[in-house]
Amino acid sequence: MKFAWLAFAAATLLPAWTAPAAAGTFSVTPVRIYMGPRDRAVAMTVTNEGDTELVLQADLSAWTQSPDGVDQLVPTEDLILAPPIVKLAPKARQVVRLALLAPADASRQLIYRMVVREVPEIGAVRAGIQVPIALALSMPVFVTPPVARRQMSCDVVRSGPTTLDAMCRNTGTAYAQVREAALKRDAQVLATFEGGTYILPGARRGSPMKSTAPIAPGRAQLQVDYDDGKTDLFDITVP
Repeated sequence: MKFAWLAFAAATLLPAWTAPAAAGTFSVTPVRIYMGPRDRAVAMTVTNEGDTELVLQADLSAWTQSPDGVDQLVPTEDLILAPPIVKLAPKARQVVRLALLAPADASRQLIYRMVVREVPEIGAVRAGIQVPIALALSMPVFVTPPVARRQMSCDVVRSGPTTLDAMCRNTGTAYAQVREAALKRDAQVLATFEGGTYILPGARRGSPMKSTAPIAPGRAQLQVDYDDGKTDLFDITVP
């Protein structure tokens, strides 16, 4: 699976960038890094999709969320990218390795973010103005022992006559990513969510659900689908 920079607008943790067509583009595969407790390094392929030379470097951070779901990044030396600076000719690709220096935790998942950034050419001229333009790509890194599991509890809160938030809390030891959610009453689907909400251990976050008609209060079922293809079903009360 290839993740081009132009798809980055949907990612979290970084501001949206606006760049002219002349700016470079790059991709990194895979787009999510999974490691086991015995893995010391994983290989990734970085590709320069553009017609100009690119220089890239990576920032590595431990990734957590506050209890109310706010992302928090703290620079870390647990991981290292080799080589630390990647220089790519137009249309070239290079294999790099992400190595884990810290010992894995046998009881819980270690969670990181790697942000690959373009090192802009100093003094590059854009429409007569000297402005360095940097592109960036943010990727999650998960180091998962066999016992680590998400543990979810979900409900809904009302945000409008036809809108609800599926609020989920993760009390487990591994991340969850809600890909889809559906609020159902008997065979009728009342509201849906499609997206990619990350909920890290210890956090609670909402996923906005929408319906085409007002949703009456009462008993219902909330179906939550995750990125690994598994599903939870919760009996809830619509407020």
